Amino acid sequence: MSKKVVTFGEIMLRLTPPDFQRIVQTDSFNVIYGGGEANVCVSLANYGLDANFVTKLPDNPIGQAALNELRRYGVNTNNIARGGNRLGIYYCENGASQRPSNVIYDRAHSAIAEADSDDFDWETIFADADWFHFTGITPALSENMSEVTLEAVKAAKDQGLKVSCDLNYRAKLWSRERAEKVMTGLMEYVDVCIANEEDAEMIFGIKSGSDISSGDINVEGFKDVASQLIDKFDFELVGSHLRISHSASDNGWLVVLFDGKNFVQSSQYEIHIVDRVGGGDSFAGGLIYSQLTGKSLQESAEFGAAASCLKQSIPGDFNHVSIEEVKTLAAGNASGRVKR
Repeated sequence: MSKKVVTFGEIMLRLTPPDFQRIVQTDSFNVIYGGGEANVCVSLANYGLDANFVTKLPDNPIGQAALNELRRYGVNTNNIARGGNRLGIYYCENGASQRPSNVIYDRAHSAIAEADSDDFDWETIFADADWFHFTGITPALSENMSEVTLEAVKAAKDQGLKVSCDLNYRAKLWSRERAEKVMTGLMEYVDVCIANEEDAEMIFGIKSGSDISSGDINVEGFKDVASQLIDKFDFELVGSHLRISHSASDNGWLVVLFDGKNFVQSSQYEIHIVDRVGGGDSFAGGLIYSQLTGKSLQESAEFGAAASCLKQSIPGDFNHVSIEEVKTLAAGNASGRVKR
């Protein structure tokens, strides 16, 4: 029987101008669906796990289209609540060269932001589950979602699940003060924390020594950040992807993991980016899969790094790669030659 994972969050309608156009110049948008926890869920479904996504969607054709997109890639949608007025939207203007990508949210009063405790029966949702994953985006959506997320993590721990959280601080959704208060309360129930150097600083004031704006990443500095997080919250494992931004089009990419005793670093990849959205989520999916299938710390780092490297070659939010494709890259085959 495959391992069962539950993820909880918002899936949105993403509108992106084609061909790297700017929003002000385009006369059309590509329609994509995605969101942090949904992206993780699709990765896990691709890897053959029993991947269950929980959210609330409006009971209209837009909500149905989002649900259908999840089903298309093998995600279990049986515990998605229906109702509310709208699906959240975000506009993603893909950057290139020295022009950064830009995201504009139109997600206020979305169905999931206005959901409440009555929409989710966590005892049923977590039945026979092994792992629960959420991100810091979900409790940031509203006061309701902060409370419901806390109920979810408490129920997950009561039923013996491993719980992971990607901190994913979003300044456009809440203040640092509010984030610190809410996320501190949630961390009590978290076993595996995914936190890049910016998240740790913005939410908990923990600094890595990296100069994020210059693209200078201090790998050893992250070990100190991970140590501080483990000391503060008693996590079993802390992981991060580290992005070295040469430009919007070209990034270095690697993964680091620390379990309180062992610190490992993956191979570093140089990526020419097609779409960077979902890169962190694909690392999270790779890490969860690796941990659930008994991979070592080093193997987990290599699988997560390779999975997230490949994602950034694929348009859209979802990571459409197989286990074998990830393993091939992780084994060192990075030439990109045509497979015949």
